[in-house]
Amino acid sequence: QVRLVESGGGLVQAGGSLRLSCAASGIIFSRNVMEWYRQAPGKQRELVATISSSTITTYADSVKGRFTISRDNAKNTVYLQMNSLNPEDTAVYSCRSAGPIANSGSYREFWGQGTQVTVSS
Repeated sequence: QVRLVESGGGLVQAGGSLRLSCAASGIIFSRNVMEWYRQAPGKQRELVATISSSTITTYADSVKGRFTISRDNAKNTVYLQMNSLNPEDTAVYSCRSAGPIANSGSYREFWGQGTQVTVSS
């Protein structure tokens, strides 16, 4: 069974920081591309950051220089360090995996349940 479990969301004042975590199980984590998405009320879901299996990272323009995605393959966990937060960053943040699953090696994509981030002005 594949599970992606996010944690670390919460309420923070503008200018503050949060670190989100996404713990994965049931996938061959080191060979999966991991991504963070966010969706604010009334808006489309937005790709925030991507980290490849070789740790190449990409970011949305709106978060470049403020957010950092990283992964710890030993812990099967991907992180999103968010600094200099502003109210426009308020959204539900979800992680997504894309790559082989543990029991068969077949390519699959999975989503976590999401964690709320609220930035107050």
